[in-house]
Amino acid sequence: MKICLEGHDYKYAIEQMIQLFYQGEKVVYTEDIDNLNDEICIKSILEEEGNQIAAYTEIHDSGKVISANEVQEVTENVRADDREFVKLCKNTVKLSFFNAAQKIHHMDIPWGILTGIRPTKIVQEYIEEGKSKGEIREIFSKQYKVSNSKIDLAVEVAQNELKILKQSKEKNIGLYVGIPFCPTRCLYCSFVSNSVHRAKKFIEPYLKALEKEIKASEQIIKDMNWSIESIYIGGGTPTVLMPDQLNNLLECICSSFNMEDVREFTVEAGRPDTISMEKLEVIKRNMVSRLSINPQTMNLDTLKLIGRLHTPEETIKAFAMARDVGFTNINMDIIAGLPDETLDMYKHTLTEVQNLNPENITVHTMSIKKASRLNENLDQYTMSKSSVVQQMLSYTEDYMKQNNKTPYYMYRQKNILGNLENVGYCKPGYEGIYNIQMMEEKQTIIAVGCGAVTKMVDRANNRIDRIFNMKEVEDYINRIDEMIERKKVIYDYFS
Repeated sequence: MKICLEGHDYKYAIEQMIQLFYQGEKVVYTEDIDNLNDEICIKSILEEEGNQIAAYTEIHDSGKVISANEVQEVTENVRADDREFVKLCKNTVKLSFFNAAQKIHHMDIPWGILTGIRPTKIVQEYIEEGKSKGEIREIFSKQYKVSNSKIDLAVEVAQNELKILKQSKEKNIGLYVGIPFCPTRCLYCSFVSNSVHRAKKFIEPYLKALEKEIKASEQIIKDMNWSIESIYIGGGTPTVLMPDQLNNLLECICSSFNMEDVREFTVEAGRPDTISMEKLEVIKRNMVSRLSINPQTMNLDTLKLIGRLHTPEETIKAFAMARDVGFTNINMDIIAGLPDETLDMYKHTLTEVQNLNPENITVHTMSIKKASRLNENLDQYTMSKSSVVQQMLSYTEDYMKQNNKTPYYMYRQKNILGNLENVGYCKPGYEGIYNIQMMEEKQTIIAVGCGAVTKMVDRANNRIDRIFNMKEVEDYINRIDEMIERKKVIYDYFS
């Protein structure tokens, strides 16, 4: 695919639109696309005149030549803000491309040109500016080409999130603890995780290094006079640890930090086959209030296909054990659009999970991640069509309402099927605090462990920066002192 840009260099914005209409096409930039035959060619032009900017897109596709214009007014406030002006220019280029491409492909793209990970963050900004629901709907419809159903979803989620965000205090932060080990690596996974069988020798030294980083973080949190609102132990699969290892880790966390202000403490027990009564008892007695048991699907053939070693029956058993131990706040993750799954198969999963009556159900849409085995062998699998995945999510919304669960957080990913979304649903009063804070970026998150990313949120100066830990387990263990040293930038950042 040949791309010619004039008057701008917004390559990423153009490539985002290409992913919507020409997914997988290789892009080559050129200064001239005239007289090219038997190729898809796109010319994108941006011009500025007076108080207007205008974008023009011309697409040569399948013997057709289609074009579209988009003109936007530039207010004095926008022109005075370089960031806002660039944003307006990019959106104008995108709208022009979108309108031209739709004349050829007539695709159903519910989120329009909105490709960012956090659509509800935009809604919240408009709400805080005092805009009405009607005004927000008009902006999302005209400026982003978002469908009415997705606008309604975004607004509902944003309103539910704001209720939780308003309960947080100025000095509240979140804590993330990463355990990068799994029984096996799932077909679709790109997270930094290591098979327990191959990485068993690293688990003990990893936990020692992790404890060292936890203790160093304890001092920073005390010095900053912060209080922890939520704790999330994720991975990987934290419950691959042996009961004594889990107990030592949890005791280290509980003894290192002031737990009085912690409103939510989650452990991700992602694989049902790693859950035992002994582990659940260890987790429960160490102040953990929320558990996540993640079947992904309740169809045995799919579980085998994606590389998970458990059965649907093991999921049901693990859930029952968690209830017996006393957990009253349980989340379950499922995925819409798994390879070879039909709408009926997805409905079966949703029904089986809801029959267990968890407080939370998080519905992820299948995302084809670059570093996953799925992406490496994509031609070997049958992926769900965008229209089918849309049906899955539409059915989910109606089904959740019928079962008294409301959408409370949402995010999107690159290469997600149908350019759709991931949504967390919950019973009233069971909103996941950490999930909301992580997505909406209103709170600093201190992250410890291999591959963990600390997010520093300076709301006073409207800025966000990150501190990255090493992604490989051996590097993390060998360079733990460096990881600890990196976090000391926090002192200067907030000074």
